[in-house]
Amino acid sequence: MKKMSFLVIAALAMISCGNTYTAKKVELAGQSDSMNYALGMVNGSQIKMMYLQQDSSDAVIAEFIDAMDRGFNGKVEELSEVESVGKNIGQAIKHSEKTGLADNKAWAMNEPVFFQGLVNGLNGDTIVMKADAARDYFQTAYRASRTAEEQTEAAKAKTGKCPSEVKAITLKNENDSLNYAFGLMNGDEIRKYVLQNDSDHTMVKDLIKQINKGLKSGVKNPQLVGMGEQIGKNIKEQSANGLLGESSLTTDYELIKQGFINGMYGFDELMTGEQAGQYIQSTINFLKYGNVKEQGEQFLEANKLKEGVHVTESGLQYEVLTMGKGAKPAATDRVKVHYHGTLIDGTVFDSSVDRGEPIVFALNQVIPGWTEGVQLMPVGSKFRFFIPQELAYGAREAGSIPPYSALIFEVELLGIEK
Repeated sequence: MKKMSFLVIAALAMISCGNTYTAKKVELAGQSDSMNYALGMVNGSQIKMMYLQQDSSDAVIAEFIDAMDRGFNGKVEELSEVESVGKNIGQAIKHSEKTGLADNKAWAMNEPVFFQGLVNGLNGDTIVMKADAARDYFQTAYRASRTAEEQTEAAKAKTGKCPSEVKAITLKNENDSLNYAFGLMNGDEIRKYVLQNDSDHTMVKDLIKQINKGLKSGVKNPQLVGMGEQIGKNIKEQSANGLLGESSLTTDYELIKQGFINGMYGFDELMTGEQAGQYIQSTINFLKYGNVKEQGEQFLEANKLKEGVHVTESGLQYEVLTMGKGAKPAATDRVKVHYHGTLIDGTVFDSSVDRGEPIVFALNQVIPGWTEGVQLMPVGSKFRFFIPQELAYGAREAGSIPPYSALIFEVELLGIEK
């Protein structure tokens, strides 16, 4: 379906059932508990930051959580595309009673005029105004209104139901014309892109029925409600395969929900939203790549016993292939090197040697294993470094390098740049 001109068409929901929710500390008994809570916390914190700047009231948060409950428990009304569009329009227009037509507080929402324009547009009627002219008129006025001083309160709305029949009406003033044009242009787009196969007008009737149901919903924040329902459905659908697709992690909806609540209230006694995100990423990486870490540790443990391999206090291992006679660089120097990097299984992930072009870089702007190791090399040297994951990229994935990878580099120090 093509995007509507100005109406925000989103998955919306029914009225909140009036529950109240409070931020509180919970006991996290293990990794699964912590991951469930962190998943809710990081998402709740994002919602607070992105959607609750204007209204973070108890009622709005309760409305979101109630919607998430409905989605998780399979109590979301299943609607056809046409019915969903109708319901969304009804709820969006109800919301506009407080925010003004098209969220312009200076334009009073006149529902009888808007809906008549919408119905006329749905039926391709041009008695009062043609759709193209309505679109041009409204968009010109909308652009001009963006430069005007914003009103502190929306003009008083005139409410009404969506009619079912085409009707010619008189537009008494500019506000009427704007409402009618807005309705007509949206009705025209719905007719073109949603109602192509509505030969007997059944779909139009379903649409109008849902519009009027949407008007009665009483939803305070339609966008958040739709999001909550979808999130709840997604959690339920994914729970059979383990949290975030990891079979070792059991989904606990109540912990996720409390994480959402705490995140939306900004209650960060257990962890902040940022810490929650970091914890999730590091845990998922470990579950997926923990064997890489173990294999690296085993490799390094055996490698350090080999003849010619030196081990520094940090755990860096190196082997001298050629010892040069030049100066040694400091950590703040820029150096020119040739290198060849592999995983412990011999997989090449990067090589200036293969490219045939050395590289120049600041020694304090690379992984710790390089910063430490290259300082051990006089210019003209060639060393082989065996770098533990904690001196490389750690839990991060770096291109084709998996998290927790131990790395092997052959490095030739060609010079120190001034």
